[in-house]
Amino acid sequence: MKTKIIKYVTATVVCGIFVSCSDFLDQRPQSSIVPGDFYQTEDQVQAAVNAFYENILPSHSGAGYGTFAYDNGTDNQTGTDGDAKYVKDNWKVGQDNSSWSWSNIHQVNYQLDTIMSNYRAKKISGEDYKIRQYIGELYFFRAYSYFSLLRNFGDLPIITTALKDDQNILVNASKRSPCNEVARFILNDCDSAINYLEPDGGEATTRISPAATHLFASRVALFEGSWLTNFAGTPFVPNGPDWPGAKKDYNKNYGFPSGSLESEAKFFFKKATEEAEKVGDVYINQLSINNGIVPQSVSDNNPYFYMFGNTDMTPYKDVLLWRKYSKSLGVTDNIEAAIQHGDIYTGFSRSLIESFLMKDGKPIYASHTDESGKAYFYEDSTTNVVVKNRDPRLYIFLKRPGQINVFKNLDYSAGADQVVNPEPVPKIYTRDFSTCYTTGYAIRKGGTFDQALCQNQYGYTASITFRATEALLNYIEAQYMLDNQLNSKSLSYWKAIRIAAGFKGAAIDPMITINATDMGQEVKGYSNGSGTEYDWGAFTAGKALTDKVLYSIRRERRCELMAEGLRWMDLVRWRSLDQLKKQPYHFEGFHLWNTPMEKNWYTANQLISDGSVNATVSPESSSEYFRPYEILKTNLLYKGMTWQMAQYLQPLPIHQFLLTSSDHTSIDKSPLYQNPYWPAESDMPAEQ
Repeated sequence: MKTKIIKYVTATVVCGIFVSCSDFLDQRPQSSIVPGDFYQTEDQVQAAVNAFYENILPSHSGAGYGTFAYDNGTDNQTGTDGDAKYVKDNWKVGQDNSSWSWSNIHQVNYQLDTIMSNYRAKKISGEDYKIRQYIGELYFFRAYSYFSLLRNFGDLPIITTALKDDQNILVNASKRSPCNEVARFILNDCDSAINYLEPDGGEATTRISPAATHLFASRVALFEGSWLTNFAGTPFVPNGPDWPGAKKDYNKNYGFPSGSLESEAKFFFKKATEEAEKVGDVYINQLSINNGIVPQSVSDNNPYFYMFGNTDMTPYKDVLLWRKYSKSLGVTDNIEAAIQHGDIYTGFSRSLIESFLMKDGKPIYASHTDESGKAYFYEDSTTNVVVKNRDPRLYIFLKRPGQINVFKNLDYSAGADQVVNPEPVPKIYTRDFSTCYTTGYAIRKGGTFDQALCQNQYGYTASITFRATEALLNYIEAQYMLDNQLNSKSLSYWKAIRIAAGFKGAAIDPMITINATDMGQEVKGYSNGSGTEYDWGAFTAGKALTDKVLYSIRRERRCELMAEGLRWMDLVRWRSLDQLKKQPYHFEGFHLWNTPMEKNWYTANQLISDGSVNATVSPESSSEYFRPYEILKTNLLYKGMTWQMAQYLQPLPIHQFLLTSSDHTSIDKSPLYQNPYWPAESDMPAEQ
């Protein structure tokens, strides 16, 4: 298969369900948008499909840190400004909501309708296996687009064809199916995709493969099984108390395909294990290994490190799908420039740093001894010592002052931006977005050390979409949720993850971690009232976990997938934000006050902590740890991060209720219904 993705966007704007009322009437006939003789050659089909790689899948884009900053707004990372959704009553129902976008699904449906019709009629010339590959990709893209909507809105209309420009048809199609039915539909699309895709090994990793699809299916199934389990007894699940779907005739007598909510959750967990092991069993011995080296010269190599920071992911067999960038083709990103200049746009939290284990596989608060029997302890007085004797993943991905930032293609006459070399002390005191360090803990994941990639917005670091390790993590969690104990395969998968991460000896055994885990310590920042440093994943439905195995599974996932854009999805499906309703959370970065960093790295005029407009850092009286939201008293999150139950789903925009209402004025005459705890009124906050 060709590895390049042609930048070709077909103008297939199909009449939609959720556009303006006038758009219902003013849509041009599809034949006037796409020529009638289109989709009749292999190249035409490929070109149409290629556009979705850029439009639907995550990728590095813009001036920031690309996918490595997707975890901003969680307990793992933050950008320069806090996320406003953590301010009580700040998030309100809108007249419109850009997340409620069906454009990609409409376009995929139109292409599927046309291409499948032509394919069955044998009207498409070219290699059959390639045409089938592109058809499989279309099914995948519809599944991926639907999952994005599922995560944001829960219950959804299920649309499998490009609908006619008839308002009655469009309104009737607006009926929302329960979230589990949507998840089943997504999984069916994954099955359809696999039936058409080329067998694994025959296609380049820049195109969707069966392995990538199996992994994605396991992600979807794990999400839905977790959602149904953790939101049981709430209106967020079908037939739960006050489930808004029951207020509509078409859903009021809904019955689960599996017979009950619990059985339905088990169906998804089982599906997650089945899909995940199809990847895990193949790739368990092909994971890239972390040898613990932070490259500081051209001769240094670390497969695990360079798996994330490279222009070509082909050598890394565990990367199942990736996007290639090219300066010559004008398809570029800003990753290396962002890495070189501090933690521009993102920084790790104290909570994430403390989540990483010590090198013996035990949590930071446990007792530790080295190979000679000498005791050692967790320290965080500088960013250099915080990685000492720690999880090898943290050691390589946390930047430290004095490290060399670039050593490849050194040519200062080539016009590249000024390069920070070596790494300076974290500039937490500046508000210059191009050089500031958001938390003091700066990320190196995705780094290449290559000056040729440093010119602002002219880099070409590749973007990973799926990697096999996630499948192993998905299997472990789903299997444990099914059986309430770890089976032999889960243990073997977990050990493989630890070996790839760079752990040695007894530390590769997850039971070492589990036995040393103290849940009281894990939630100490919550129970002692400080509202700091604890892992949000240690909670479900506002209650601290007591299950050390389940928490250790969540911890491993957090550390292995750091800065890969999956944290928010996990927090939502675990229902891990309720506790913020009871006690505001104070986001913290590195240990600033009463440390060698304060005394030796900064001058007094750099560290102004009086809360005035001239303040540069948070005051010691609040915490010895740097609090990026508590520098200025005008910051919306100055008093901490809060949460409202409604926000696990987004509100449907009011415009869509009026658009689909029989009289275009009465919201209750629309087949749509608002999500739990959101009012059906514009500019109003969540009810709880």
